Amino acid sequence: MGIELQRVKPFEICSIRPPTENSSLTFRLTRNCYWNRCAFCPVYKYGARFSRRDIGEVLEDIRRAKLIDDLMFEHSIGVVSHGGDEFARADELAAAVERACREAGEDGAGRPEMTSADIDPRLAWFHSWFKDSPDMTHAFRHVLSWRIVGGRTCFFGDADSLILNPDFLRRVIDHVKLSFPSVQRFTVYGRTATAAGKRSTADLEAFREAGLDRVHFGLESGCDAVLSLVNKGVSSQEHAEGFLKTREAGLSCSAYVMPGLGGKSLSEEHAADTARLITRIIPDFVRLRTLEIFPNTPLEEKAKAGEFIEADEEQVVREIRTLVEEIDCRTVLMSDSATNLLDVQGRLPEDRKNMLAEIERYLGLDARGKLEFSLRSRISSFYGQYGGLTADIYREVGPYLRQEGLDFTRASDDDLRRGIVVIREKLMP
Repeated sequence: MGIELQRVKPFEICSIRPPTENSSLTFRLTRNCYWNRCAFCPVYKYGARFSRRDIGEVLEDIRRAKLIDDLMFEHSIGVVSHGGDEFARADELAAAVERACREAGEDGAGRPEMTSADIDPRLAWFHSWFKDSPDMTHAFRHVLSWRIVGGRTCFFGDADSLILNPDFLRRVIDHVKLSFPSVQRFTVYGRTATAAGKRSTADLEAFREAGLDRVHFGLESGCDAVLSLVNKGVSSQEHAEGFLKTREAGLSCSAYVMPGLGGKSLSEEHAADTARLITRIIPDFVRLRTLEIFPNTPLEEKAKAGEFIEADEEQVVREIRTLVEEIDCRTVLMSDSATNLLDVQGRLPEDRKNMLAEIERYLGLDARGKLEFSLRSRISSFYGQYGGLTADIYREVGPYLRQEGLDFTRASDDDLRRGIVVIREKLMP
């Protein structure tokens, strides 16, 4: 006898997760961010409240995800190729589950989401893919994405799982392993302030012994003036202490750095101090996420008041050049954010020369060439992230689309700048 459809329910997934975890199975151990004061961050600015989830809630979500996986297996979705669209088949099955739940008088949906009427219209795009509580279709698609890429990774959210008791994490990981034995890697976001001030090395070792493999830290900058400007709530010294303690415990560490975060006035200090911090902490990965100023954030208010002047794209590229030139340790530099202009990545120090050559090719362009390069790059990034162009973007770039590619001959500099702005407003880190 097969699984009764009305038994299937959606579970909470992590909309905010590292790029490397986009196809990971995810479970929320906490909701939202308890700090939630970073001036550049738009994620939890619409009434979201931080909460710790009960162990029973988390284990129930794992059970729900397992039931969805088993149901799709029953229907051979994501298991063998039928020559069709597996996601379309998963959507049909999710719709059938919702119908069965309604007929049984049960609610198959999650908590109601905010609508576009509830938020600033400039952030409607952001909220079109940020799901605080996914519906059935999102839950099915999430599990299917994980299964299709091999079913080997799991991410726990939301913003700082290091605040949890190691025994809590152990129970969750053990349950995931029991339900999904193919999982081989477990990762979380963490705050260096938590690792430095709230966790002992023994605590962090207990996380590793529980099965945690990697912590993703948002450093953003190694410059104290920049960290203060954006209210990061941590100093460069605390960054170093938390990071080094986590590495000492045997956990892999990724460091996220935000070129442009110092604006025009602190650009050079931001880049140089961040390179020194990276050299000191020796992360396994350095991941670049170029600053975007989002609506209704404190940083946007600073910009409107003239207290923050955004660095232009050339200045940001020069910051990245400083990082590549001055980071003096073995690490992997990644450009895996859609906000980045250049695809500068590789191993340091081995690939330093090639990365610098890529940067110099851009800096060697004239002003018009830089504009055309930027628009081409932004179109490619958006298409790669979302699989197509929105109507407003198409209105801007459609006149320049040709069968052989993009032709900007008839575009003015202002046309190019307008197209760049329209796309950048929708590129999420």
